[in-house]
Amino acid sequence: MAFQIALLRGINVGGNRKFPMARQRELMAELGFKDVTVHLQTGNIVFADPGAPPDRTARTLEDGFAADLGFPVPVMVRTRDELAAAIEANPYPEAAAEPKTLHVVFLADVPTDTAALDAVDPAAYAPDEFRLIGREIFLRCPDGVGRSKLAAKVTNARLGVPATARNWNTVTKLLALADA
Repeated sequence: MAFQIALLRGINVGGNRKFPMARQRELMAELGFKDVTVHLQTGNIVFADPGAPPDRTARTLEDGFAADLGFPVPVMVRTRDELAAAIEANPYPEAAAEPKTLHVVFLADVPTDTAALDAVDPAAYAPDEFRLIGREIFLRCPDGVGRSKLAAKVTNARLGVPATARNWNTVTKLLALADA
């Protein structure tokens, strides 16, 4: 069976925009999605591929979530194969041994304006580094993302597309769930 993965942005952070895991599962079922697994409270949902392209699935979920919750929830959707390709494209394979140092920022689409990222001088943030590959930004922060000035710069970059970040453990776990 093929799967898609929904990555929700900005829910259950700091006690705001609450969307409990149980409600995520219930609402997915109400919206007609099957074989739903929710991983962590931050909005990682693996579900049977509904046969629609990921961008259409994302719109369906955004509309359904907003109608139910009363606030917008940006959703990035990847197929199982797209997620596997993103993992394979990781430009920092050595960081996978210390997964807390590696994050992936998932973008809703390939950004047409990368000026905000292009303006970042990587040397000013060393040893932290990043690379945009397609619809993902890989962010490596050897000293941790919490103190990284580059992480804030990259995740807040105005790229004109919705984005949400996940740590490497979460990314690989989502693929494992899609493969289970």
